[in-house]
Amino acid sequence: MSVLLDSPVTERPAVSKSHGRGFWAVAATFLIAMAYSTVPAPLFPLYVAREGLSTFAITVVFAAFAVGVVVSLVLAGHVSDWAGRKAVLIPALGLEIVSALLFLTSTSLPVLVVARVVNGLGVGMIAATATAYLFDLHSRHRPGASPRRFEIVSTAANIGGLGVGALVAGVLAQYVSSPLSTPYVVLAVLLAVSIAAVALTPETVVRSRVPYRPQRISAGHGDRAGYFAAAIGAFASFAVFGVFTSVSPGFVAGELHHPSRLLAGLVVFIVFGGAALAQTVTGGLSPAVRRGIGLGGQAIGVLLVVAGMHATSFPVFLAGGAIAGIGAGVQFKASIGAVSAMAAPEKRGEALAGLFFIAYLGLSVPSLSIGLATRFLAPTAVMTWFAGVLLVVLAGVAALTRKR
Repeated sequence: MSVLLDSPVTERPAVSKSHGRGFWAVAATFLIAMAYSTVPAPLFPLYVAREGLSTFAITVVFAAFAVGVVVSLVLAGHVSDWAGRKAVLIPALGLEIVSALLFLTSTSLPVLVVARVVNGLGVGMIAATATAYLFDLHSRHRPGASPRRFEIVSTAANIGGLGVGALVAGVLAQYVSSPLSTPYVVLAVLLAVSIAAVALTPETVVRSRVPYRPQRISAGHGDRAGYFAAAIGAFASFAVFGVFTSVSPGFVAGELHHPSRLLAGLVVFIVFGGAALAQTVTGGLSPAVRRGIGLGGQAIGVLLVVAGMHATSFPVFLAGGAIAGIGAGVQFKASIGAVSAMAAPEKRGEALAGLFFIAYLGLSVPSLSIGLATRFLAPTAVMTWFAGVLLVVLAGVAALTRKR
């Protein structure tokens, strides 16, 4: 879930090969941290079986992550610009390890919620800081070079990492003992190794004393209709991501009769993998074309998902998830590009903070609504209603974009 930063950075003058090695160390760290955040996704059906949790309870656990991310982005996402990249990134990785330890101590609902909040707090700091750190290290290692390498690697680590985490957790849960423990132990070890790797990476910011204030959030940037279209597009994109990360593993096990944890992880991997790949290959397209691909992909994908559930067809469901993921990834990238272009440079951070706030509402509110609705309606009926609402939202984005 991409983060764009444009805050001024005061860099050290030295250039060395260590910046190149550091670039890849931070990229691997970024991927591992994002991967950890989707480890619970294929495990949710196991928590349901062990603790008797409802689908709504699972979506509450998932939404707790979004709360932590938003709080962290607003309070600490910009601090590394003056405190130093490592001074923020290392404690954030420590929070991820604390979250893993909480998951290992208990499977009760309160502990799961707290663990996910802590996870979100760490990810909010990591996403912003690691993205900026990668740009710094790329610029140091290859002065004057195209930012293409940075863009591809940061996208792969960020969005791609979300898919990798679910796939790895699904494989481990399927083929090793202690499926509710082993994935967290493996990722906690990798996070600890990442802390050591970051500690050895050159710092790129000279620390300075700056009065602290939270990141401001604003939406008034001249083109209100354009900003609203971008924000609703981001909301719709994250709604797709949220549904596939929170409730789709339960749908695969229940409505589609495939209880395999590997398949549950594969669904999430394909959704985020498609999003990361699509964001990379559509970088040279015009904003209008990207918006069209995003809207069309999400619409077609969610219809196929519903069709797969009605027909009890896992291949159709999976194809729908892949196409919806592609559409959501491109749509979100188009939203970031639109907001970045319309906002004044000195207000860009505020504008993007507002965009991410609305996007993370999309990550949590639809999932919570679906979880609550499944208490009264069949999951297939609930997903049909979700598809209908999403199509209306996408039509609204298309109308606003065309009006501009």
